[in-house]
Amino acid sequence: MNGDEAKDVLVASEVVEPQGHSIVLEPSDEFVLTPQIKALADRALSYLDVGYAVHFAGPAGTGKTTLALHVAAQIGRPVVLIHGDDEFGSSNLIGKNSGFRTSKLIDNYIHSVVKTEESLSTLWEDHQLTTACLDGHTLIYDEFNRSRPEANNVLLSILEKRILNLPSLRRSGEGYVHVHENFRAILTSNPEEYAGVHKTQDALVDRMITIDLGHFDRETEIQITKAKSGIPTEDAERIVDIVRELRGVGVNNHRPTIRACIAIAKILSRRNGRAQIGDPTFWWVCCDVLKTDTAKVTHDGQSLMLGKVEEAIRRICGNHGNGNHAKRRKNHHRGATA
Repeated sequence: MNGDEAKDVLVASEVVEPQGHSIVLEPSDEFVLTPQIKALADRALSYLDVGYAVHFAGPAGTGKTTLALHVAAQIGRPVVLIHGDDEFGSSNLIGKNSGFRTSKLIDNYIHSVVKTEESLSTLWEDHQLTTACLDGHTLIYDEFNRSRPEANNVLLSILEKRILNLPSLRRSGEGYVHVHENFRAILTSNPEEYAGVHKTQDALVDRMITIDLGHFDRETEIQITKAKSGIPTEDAERIVDIVRELRGVGVNNHRPTIRACIAIAKILSRRNGRAQIGDPTFWWVCCDVLKTDTAKVTHDGQSLMLGKVEEAIRRICGNHGNGNHAKRRKNHHRGATA
């Protein structure tokens, strides 16, 4: 990944300098470190310090990648970031043959004698996992269960025996290398019922220490929402309370996530809006962001979630100014431009 892509992803840390397959991180002043997050990070660092791999498991939007990056920044080693992919094979992780080199030597020192020697050698290209193992970097394997289990089998000997098995063509018949003592691994995964996710082999999970992540507590979500948008505390509280209430309805109780809080807050901040029942921007951004958490619709084409969103707004924000908003909401959700 290039530097610009890294800056978009590394919300928990700052990119100091990309270095080949790896990047150097430093903790970010913008990272929200509440008691809950600090406790999770301390647990993970305790396991990593002993040499165990850490596995953050949980639904989308629960901060797995952000926490992994924050923990990696605390370790202070360069970081190799890999995103799981169904198209991956083991060669995508460790490396592959990238071509051949030929050489030819013609010896005509004696004019009447011509001696010719030709040689052919294979060129090998190390990929991210090999780089991390050899140089002692911290591996973050994000959503590793989106890769097929057979691609991830290479991790078994790395995590158990600290040995990386490699094709013999890499180094003159050498079929393995010892993993650097500073190598550490942090993996994240989504639930198996998610689309595009493979069942993780028990042998791999048994070699990691799994920390199950759910949604953050209310105070943490409020602090994250404020930090990402700059809105007042009372507005962040209302947005978070609405989102947390809606997690109990719909077809997926894991949603809406903290991402919905951040999206609503950022748009309100940009539009100079407030999380108040009398603010039209607040109404339409909440409805647009939050109503999509179910595919069910009524006979008139309206999402069943929309009514729940409006109920939550009224309950959290109060019952003032509804008359003017009824017409605005009706026009907006029938296709009018807000």
